[in-house]
Amino acid sequence: MSAPLAVISAASLWGPYKDIWQAVVNAIWKRQPEAIHLLDQVLKKHKPDFISLFRNPPKNAQQHQKVQKANTEGIAIQGQQGTRLLPEPLIKEAFILSDLFDIGELAAVELLLAGEHQLPRFPGLTRGLVAVLLYWDGKRWIANSLRTLIQSRQGKTWTLELSPELVSITTRFTDELMEQGLTQKILTLVSQIDLNVEFEKLQKERGLGTEKHRKEVADLIKECRQSLAESLFVWTCQSPLSRDDTLILISFLEKVTLEADGSLDRVNIALLMALLYCFDISFLEQGSENREELMQQLPLLTERQYIAAIHTRLQESRPWKLPGLQATIRLAWALALRGISQFSDVTALAEFTEADEAMAELAIADNVFLFLTESVVRAENFYQDEFYIRRIHSLVTDFLTLMPMKVKQLRNRADEDARMIHMSIQMGNEPPLSLRRDLEHLMLLIAELYSEDPFNLELALEYWCPSEPLQSTTIIGSYLGITHQRPPQRQVVLSKFVRQMGDLLPPTIYIPYLKMLQGLANGPQCSHYCFTLLKGNGGSHAENIQGAGGSPVSWEHFFHSLMLYHEQLRKDLPSADSIQYRHLPPRGITQKEQDGLIAFLQLTKTIVKWSENARLALCEHPQWTPVVIILGLLQCSIPPILKAELLETLSAFGKSPEIAASLWQSLEYTQILQTVRTPGQRQAIGIEVELNEIESRCEEYPLTRAFCQLIGTLVESSFPSNLGAGLRPPGFDPYLQFLRDSVFLRFRTRAYRRAAEKWEVAEAVLEVFYKLLRDYEPQLEDFVDQYVELKGEEIIAYKPPGFNLMYHLLNESPMLELSLSLLEEGVKQLDLYAPFPGKKHLEKAVQYCLGLLNLTLQKENLFMDLLRESYLSLIVTSLEQLLQGINPRTKKADHVVNIARYLYHGNTNPELAFESSKILCCISCNSNIQVKLIGDFTQDQNISQKLMAGFVECLDNETAEEIINPDEELEGERKQAPIYHETRINILNLLITSLECSPPNLALYLLGYEFKKPVSTTNLQDPGVLGCPRTCLHAILNILENGTKTRSGPTAVQESPHLAELCYQVIYQLCACSDTSGPTMRYLRTSQDFLFSQLQHLPFSIKDHEIPVLNQMSWLMKTASIELRVTSLNRQRSHTQRLLHLLLDDVPVKSYLADGEGGTEDESRSVTGFLHFETASKVRRKILSILDSIDFNQQIPEPLQLDFFDRSQIEQVISNCESRGTHGPVICNVKHLHKVLIAEVNALQGMAALGQRPLLMEEISTILQYVVERNKLIQCLYAKRHALESWRQLVEIILTACPQDLIQPEDRQLIIRDLLQDLHDKILDDDAAQELMPVVAGAVFTLTAHLSQSVRTEQKEPLAVPVPGHSQFALMLDGSFTIPPDSEGMAVGFASLGDSSLHIILRKILDFVLKTGGGFQRVRTHLYGALLYYLQIAQRPDEPDTLEAAKKTMWERLTAPEDAFSKLQRENMAIIESYGSALMEVVCRDACDGHEIGRMLALALLDRIISVDKQQQWLLYLSNSGYLKVLVESLADDDLKLQSLLTPQPPLLKALYTYESKMAFLTKVAKIQQGARELLRSGVIVTLAQCHVYDMRPEIDQHGIFGMREPPVFIPTPVERYRQILLPALQLCQVILTSSMAQHANAAGQVLQFLISHSDTIQAILRCQEVSAGSLQELALLTGIISKAALPGVLGDVGLDINEGMQIELQGHIGRFQRQCLSLLTRFGGSDRLRQFKLQDEHAEGERVNKRDEAELAMQQICANVMEYCQLLMIQCAPTFEHTVCLFTPNLSEFTNRDGPRQDTQAPVIPYWHLPGLGIILYLLKQSANDFFSYYDSHRQSVSKLQNVEQLPPDEIKELCQSLTLTVDKISTGQKYILARRRLVKLINNRAKLLSLCCYIIEICLFILWRHLEHYLLHCTPADSQDSLLASRTPLKSRRLQDSLSAQPNFDFRSGLSRVSQLDIDQLQLEATNSFGESLQKKLLDIETLYSKVRSRYTFIQALVRRIRGLLRISRT
Repeated sequence: MSAPLAVISAASLWGPYKDIWQAVVNAIWKRQPEAIHLLDQVLKKHKPDFISLFRNPPKNAQQHQKVQKANTEGIAIQGQQGTRLLPEPLIKEAFILSDLFDIGELAAVELLLAGEHQLPRFPGLTRGLVAVLLYWDGKRWIANSLRTLIQSRQGKTWTLELSPELVSITTRFTDELMEQGLTQKILTLVSQIDLNVEFEKLQKERGLGTEKHRKEVADLIKECRQSLAESLFVWTCQSPLSRDDTLILISFLEKVTLEADGSLDRVNIALLMALLYCFDISFLEQGSENREELMQQLPLLTERQYIAAIHTRLQESRPWKLPGLQATIRLAWALALRGISQFSDVTALAEFTEADEAMAELAIADNVFLFLTESVVRAENFYQDEFYIRRIHSLVTDFLTLMPMKVKQLRNRADEDARMIHMSIQMGNEPPLSLRRDLEHLMLLIAELYSEDPFNLELALEYWCPSEPLQSTTIIGSYLGITHQRPPQRQVVLSKFVRQMGDLLPPTIYIPYLKMLQGLANGPQCSHYCFTLLKGNGGSHAENIQGAGGSPVSWEHFFHSLMLYHEQLRKDLPSADSIQYRHLPPRGITQKEQDGLIAFLQLTKTIVKWSENARLALCEHPQWTPVVIILGLLQCSIPPILKAELLETLSAFGKSPEIAASLWQSLEYTQILQTVRTPGQRQAIGIEVELNEIESRCEEYPLTRAFCQLIGTLVESSFPSNLGAGLRPPGFDPYLQFLRDSVFLRFRTRAYRRAAEKWEVAEAVLEVFYKLLRDYEPQLEDFVDQYVELKGEEIIAYKPPGFNLMYHLLNESPMLELSLSLLEEGVKQLDLYAPFPGKKHLEKAVQYCLGLLNLTLQKENLFMDLLRESYLSLIVTSLEQLLQGINPRTKKADHVVNIARYLYHGNTNPELAFESSKILCCISCNSNIQVKLIGDFTQDQNISQKLMAGFVECLDNETAEEIINPDEELEGERKQAPIYHETRINILNLLITSLECSPPNLALYLLGYEFKKPVSTTNLQDPGVLGCPRTCLHAILNILENGTKTRSGPTAVQESPHLAELCYQVIYQLCACSDTSGPTMRYLRTSQDFLFSQLQHLPFSIKDHEIPVLNQMSWLMKTASIELRVTSLNRQRSHTQRLLHLLLDDVPVKSYLADGEGGTEDESRSVTGFLHFETASKVRRKILSILDSIDFNQQIPEPLQLDFFDRSQIEQVISNCESRGTHGPVICNVKHLHKVLIAEVNALQGMAALGQRPLLMEEISTILQYVVERNKLIQCLYAKRHALESWRQLVEIILTACPQDLIQPEDRQLIIRDLLQDLHDKILDDDAAQELMPVVAGAVFTLTAHLSQSVRTEQKEPLAVPVPGHSQFALMLDGSFTIPPDSEGMAVGFASLGDSSLHIILRKILDFVLKTGGGFQRVRTHLYGALLYYLQIAQRPDEPDTLEAAKKTMWERLTAPEDAFSKLQRENMAIIESYGSALMEVVCRDACDGHEIGRMLALALLDRIISVDKQQQWLLYLSNSGYLKVLVESLADDDLKLQSLLTPQPPLLKALYTYESKMAFLTKVAKIQQGARELLRSGVIVTLAQCHVYDMRPEIDQHGIFGMREPPVFIPTPVERYRQILLPALQLCQVILTSSMAQHANAAGQVLQFLISHSDTIQAILRCQEVSAGSLQELALLTGIISKAALPGVLGDVGLDINEGMQIELQGHIGRFQRQCLSLLTRFGGSDRLRQFKLQDEHAEGERVNKRDEAELAMQQICANVMEYCQLLMIQCAPTFEHTVCLFTPNLSEFTNRDGPRQDTQAPVIPYWHLPGLGIILYLLKQSANDFFSYYDSHRQSVSKLQNVEQLPPDEIKELCQSLTLTVDKISTGQKYILARRRLVKLINNRAKLLSLCCYIIEICLFILWRHLEHYLLHCTPADSQDSLLASRTPLKSRRLQDSLSAQPNFDFRSGLSRVSQLDIDQLQLEATNSFGESLQKKLLDIETLYSKVRSRYTFIQALVRRIRGLLRISRT
């Protein structure tokens, strides 16, 4: 076959193998159903790799050449275009690798390229070293896959409960492999692959790197051999090997040798077990259902040749390299033959089966039991496999049950030997050497085999035959579960063996027998049986150990002997003075006796450890008193090793709290550790002396270790508070001091014969410290000195040990120093990666050290707080600070670095990494420490790299597993998984807390950001790119990325939900923080495509882990929101669009969506479903399905039912135990609560309490259960709220921040409709949780706002492009708006949505409002906002007043069809009415009471509803139910608040806003005639008249605002604030005056009262000191009111009961108002009016334009109002035409004067108390005519601009926009056009108003001019003629005229008019003729044709002009 020309980038010797393993794991271990099919494909594809196991592609000359030239010609890489040139070094390395592993050259290149790619995962290595790892890694994957595939077969030993389909695939596949000679291949490989040989080869080629690399390579090679051997083992467990394969295996084992320690290595044990399982037939006895089938498969039963061949092979006398191994196999074979012989038709095999005895004899002769004990059971990995233990167990039990004669023979031989030994001792000879010890070895094998039980199998139960059935449900042993059944024969035989061996026991096997019992007693039930056996054996005999009578194996015998020893040794106790005795050899106990005692003590220890009953029974036995005797013996002079055993036995007894309590007292009493010194005593006694003098000299410390163990056990069981009271200061201190000062602080300096013991001592003592500190809770009384009396004096009691430990650990004490130094030494040792004695113990000691630091960190805050409050003079420093201290050995601050370095060993020592990560997590909360840590971590490049690698390695760990159901027991491997997982959680929490600190922080370093330069300059890269290391960020992304390519989505989400949640949170925090956001988002977007690949799997499946999964989705959605916002701002449209399509499309996206997730959407859910006729299949929009996944219903736990505790108090306690997590809700601390409740129960006194204790405890557990449920509920609601908030944020960003044009308007409306309907459906459900209402209401508000905006934009669009039929308006060419001709199209609905959809939305919002009931006002606030936006849809948009609309006739307007707006408005109102008074009540109540914003929105809603409510139902309800009255009355309450607002520095402006809302609403009510009537009735004007705030007009401050340099941005100046208060009141008055037609006089009277009661203010305004837009508005409103109210007839009409004096006063006021109004004409009618209005420059450009518009309008309005007033005064005061009241003198000079050269004179010609001349009127007329034409032109221009906005030049557009917004440059063109249109419409309407005002002024001016001219020229008699004024008038003088004249006392007409001379009249006539010339008349008539005729058919101007012309002409004639 020709060599492949392309190179696989993932290396064909590694990548594919890893994929095979992944497929195998997914199918077999993870049980993924979809993985089965994939596995089948993978196996078919890679079958050759399994057949040619481990065979490498051969070298090849062609490949050699190709690689040789690769640096010039390049080499093709699969999946990449073109070729790649290889550098010279890589080619050299490839040839070295090719020679090294004997592989093809291309394969070597592949490995190197893969190594280069994987480099970031192996910091510190080169690509060659990584290639070596990958080579062996590939081999390992294939071996592991093979083992797992074979393991999944169906067979005789186990089942994995896989699907039949999968099992058939793997069975078929492995059978084919076996047929191809798998056994031979495996055995060849196992013998070929030799670690030392491989290492030598690698060493020679420099293929080995750091210690870690060497260890990893060695581990991989070992694992390959191990997995291969285990493949064979699991095969034979399930199905037997063929004859040839069995023989091959035997031949292999023949050549096996032992390890240095005398045991078999892992591989050989596996192969031995494989062979033993070949000979295993025990499964046939278990009677499984497929027994017949299995029997057929077993060659032992069916093939004669098989048996013959093996039998012959095993009978060969040629010795093996290991005779013991040969013996083991022979024994197994013998037992197999014996087993076969029990089955049917064995006669054919008789010649073999009868040879079983001989075969067994051969085995025993070769010491089979000794070999099994020393080389098999003691091998390091024997206990790691359950099936090894089971097989040896069945081997031993088969021997005992199947060959009873052999056992008897062994016993007889042992008895014989014992007699011989006894005789030779008697004779004084040496005992014979040739004695066999087979029975002893058998017993020791049994002892060893059952001494450990890691899987809790309790196999030893088979040796015990229960005399009475055990009432226990947890029995695991075979056949013990069924109580009323005879135990099986096998069990009877075994139990007989145990009993018989103990009868008449020869001394030689006494100790082995005890050891065997100790092994068989190992387990909770076995220990009970063994205890019973020893109890039963005892009799009333006191024989010696060697005594013949009675049983020496009994409690009776043992404790009796101990008593005898004690008595004997007590006599030898030296007196305190005779010191020399201590060194004499102890008398009394020989070595043999000591061994016997130790064996029995160990047996006792085992039984007592497992069985509580045994503990209590032994202690309570009156004769035995074990504790007393043991303590007695401890005081005697016996060897330390025996003392240690005694202490260990004591600690086993101490497990029971009852015994422990008394044990403490006994310890104190016997002074095992001397705690009391007597004054005369010269020498210390007790264990301290033993340690310092005996153990130190022997360099062995069993006693110290045992003492630590005893204290450790006792401390856990029962802790004495006043230990030693009466003899010394009570407390634990002396013990702690001894452990700390003598044991711990000096453990390093002592000498040790056995190196490992150093670490054993450290572990033992640290464990005690750890337990003491773990159980310590700092309490207030610990910090107060407690005094006790001792021998008549007061002394201070000792503090609790935990207090002392805390004190030592919070100071630079030797203890802390040693602990930290131990941590340093530990990490140094681990870095060597070499085994050393005591490694396990060192690791344990380090774990306790880390644990101590952890506990200190957890408790230090409380400890230091209590210490601060107390009076103790102790100084402590927080541990975080101490850890920053300088290390005395390295002279650097590297303690934290040393702790962090344990993470680098996370894979090998998960517990240490876990503790280390926990400490780092605790420390990281402090931001000051963060900066130091970064310095320490990055100081040394090498260590920095290692630390980073450690963190990443822990996060990358693939074996980590989250424990979903914590109840199940985990076996060895999997016990570590949760620890790995917790470590990852701690690291993520560390990152999260660090990110919250300001930079630089630890997280930035760990995640790969710049921390020396600004963070935002970081450029994140994939690992390996530009030398970027693999960081925690890469690891986190990797965790989240796994599985995104599959349909099921990211694997972490389901497999480790909590971990995934924190990962998403870290990513979110990075994106949300301004410093890290830029680099992170860039990297996620470009390198990872992170968000798209994650979002397409939303919503995640929630069923199992609701809380974490909701939080995952929340963080992910929040991140997506940021991404959408950022890409929109940066105009990265394609990114935004892609995400929007993913979230919003309802057509299926091509993606990894599972089948069936699509499908046609159930359209019937919405009423508008029938409007969509799309045929494409619809899917649910992703944004909606995310909402679906948040379940609004929440199960609430049942309330507590308590019998003993008081419910309210319990609730109180629960709330006291509540605390808030860092990121979560407030939940109750269950542990704390538990402590409180238990303390409460313990405090109860008396017998009754004791009796009820169990019931109380039960109730406590009920309470705790309830609290757990409640916590879960709170967390769940919190998570739901969090998810909903994030969803809402995402929706809002989509609608607000994303470019509008990315979503079509129709789609936009449909999306909003769907969202609104779904949200409402969920929240209106009866079970929906109320806690979610606020978020939903907020979302409803924004959605409705956008819906309204979208619909209204859609209606405005046609202004630009008139598309027929698409909108209500089309702009006609002449500028008028009409409804398009084909408006029938509109009937379908409003906008794209259709009316019915809109109605549904309205109904749902109203339902929601009613659902909130009385509470939740804030929720309703949102809903009112939504309703306002909704009702806005039906409001007509601002139409430009083009002056054309009026061309229609009245009839045309009345008969026009109803347009869409009115229709929608009418229907909306009908829906609102249908809710009746319930809705009215809620809204009205909110308008009157509650939160300010709520009130304002409720008022606004009422305002809106009342304005469209044609039936006036709401108005009726308001007035009838008294709400209107309440609102009016509340204005009086607002008075004081409003007054406080006028101070220079006001409080909050809330009061002002609510006042404005109220007034706006009342004004709206007043516009309705009925409303005005109701308001007058409720006295609104009277109330306003009584308010004092209107009198508090602030002085206008000329020098800026109170000397402030810059005016405040938001808070208006006092003057402006005052205007905000006054203007609404004036507007209300004006509206009431206008709309109360029927009661006009009443209204006017009340308004007049308002004016008079605030007359000072009113006159100040009328004086108009300062001219600004605001003051002009005030004036305009005020003149409008005065012109309607201050009329002569008002006083009469009011009908007030007033006396003469008051009347005069009132008339005085009115007169003053009139005078001031008239005087305004001289100011604003003149030419200088606009010059007066100089605008301040503070206003921005746009604002100034707006202000000028407003001011101009206001001035015209003032003139119009004053003129209207003049007209009304003239009309009302004059009964007939002849009797005109003249308001103006016949003087036109003013007019000419103003037109003349003196235009700049400021002073008015006539002082204001004189009557003004007619000149003003004429001037105003002329001025208005001119203004009219300028306004008219401006109006025409604006209209034409509006029609062609798109054609306007950019500058002009910009200018138009500037008046509406300041940030013109940032706006898109489309937006600019919209703004420009808006400005133009405003301009057009402003001009239209001005035109109508000008026209009005012109008409009134002409009227007044005509009346005055008529009077002066026709009716007036000049003063210088003969008649007096009165005579010249017609004699008729009515009372009214007198009144009217007297009503205006200051207008002294008589004086004014008496001065009218003939000359004046002539002058008037002349000037009038000149001024009222042709040009003016033409102008006026033009105005009429241009404007007035359009407005109405009546032509006033023409008539008046004609009359005036006539007058002037008549007079002239």
